[in-house]
Amino acid sequence: MNPEDLFGAALGIAIPWKVTSVDFNKKSSRLDITIDFQRGATFPCPVCGTLSPVHDTTEKEWRHLNFFQYEAYLHARVPRVKCPNSDCGVKLVQVPWARAGSGFTLLFEALAMTMARDLPVKVMSRLFAVTDTRLWRLIQSYVEKARAAEDFSEVKRVGADETFAGRSHDEKFVTFFFDLDMHKLLFGTTGKDNETVKSFVADLKSHGGDPDSITDAAIDMSKAFIKGVKEQLPHAVVTFDKFHVIKLMNDKLSKIRAQEARLFPEILKKSRNLFLKNPENLTPEEEQRLDAIITSQSLRSTEAYMHKINLQNVYFAASRQEAETLLTKWHRKAAASSIQLIKNMAESVKEHWDGILAHFDSRLTSGFIEGINSLIQSAKTRARGYRNPDNLICIAYLVAGKLNLKSLYPLPT
Repeated sequence: MNPEDLFGAALGIAIPWKVTSVDFNKKSSRLDITIDFQRGATFPCPVCGTLSPVHDTTEKEWRHLNFFQYEAYLHARVPRVKCPNSDCGVKLVQVPWARAGSGFTLLFEALAMTMARDLPVKVMSRLFAVTDTRLWRLIQSYVEKARAAEDFSEVKRVGADETFAGRSHDEKFVTFFFDLDMHKLLFGTTGKDNETVKSFVADLKSHGGDPDSITDAAIDMSKAFIKGVKEQLPHAVVTFDKFHVIKLMNDKLSKIRAQEARLFPEILKKSRNLFLKNPENLTPEEEQRLDAIITSQSLRSTEAYMHKINLQNVYFAASRQEAETLLTKWHRKAAASSIQLIKNMAESVKEHWDGILAHFDSRLTSGFIEGINSLIQSAKTRARGYRNPDNLICIAYLVAGKLNLKSLYPLPT
């Protein structure tokens, strides 16, 4: 078998196409493979499928998978056909080894999309010697195509969460919306206000979903989210996620401990994690030290810690009725506290009372959302942040959208 036939077989090139030359240049570290079509060949019209004669050709180049450590490129005269049907006109033929309009082969794109889930695009850019701009266009093209085929008609229960897109808290927010039953990312958009819910609903409708069919929405206690859900999802019962409720309590506790640590550094130095950890997660040494802090003297931090533990215990209730009884007791003690931050927390709980207790009917949590967010955050960390929030959203779809990418474009056989 000569080199042309060998590479033609390896590439899956079939009649009327054939490999006509193979040029390997070690000095330039590249392999160039030229493909041409047989004289007199006809091709299906891209519009109607009628076999049509070649009108003219245009030279094209595609980046292929590396040949060992060397860059590989395919070259071909791509015909334009003149269809006998006057309505079709002159059209460029679709080659079997690449997408229309792409400068990469299908096999290259398949590898790039597989790697994009786990590697930063900047790293892929160095590995492939391709600009990150071209790679982002490739990834976004596949993601957009896959999302266009998504069906949201069965979506009933949704959750929302926001994150920072960049390297610091000064950069843009991104809000993600999830299907809480299918455990998948539905939609991502920049911002964290009520307009994000409006954008989600527009996307939901474009994929066959019905906002009137959404029965539940698990969100944090953001006024913007509450407003957006009430306006855009009129039949959704709001559940304030328990992880966000406890996080808000932990924020108050952290502030109280930090203030008091300046007064009692010998007692509270390096104790932040002791107060934030759940008791069952403490090591014996940590548990011993926390007990010593609690019994050492009357501290505001100790009182705040007990309020936190009692609030967590509400979520062990077996029913909404039992939870409301426990939450009522918690609120009475917290509202009577001499610590203003605890009073503030009591006010927040009272203001969001129904949404907090709705958890015991819907049993919705953002547990899996937090797990997905950790994957998204890992991708963001590997990339050292995203200057363009749209790139973060694109990667999030890859990581958590459960998109059917492999069926989009058949690979050559």
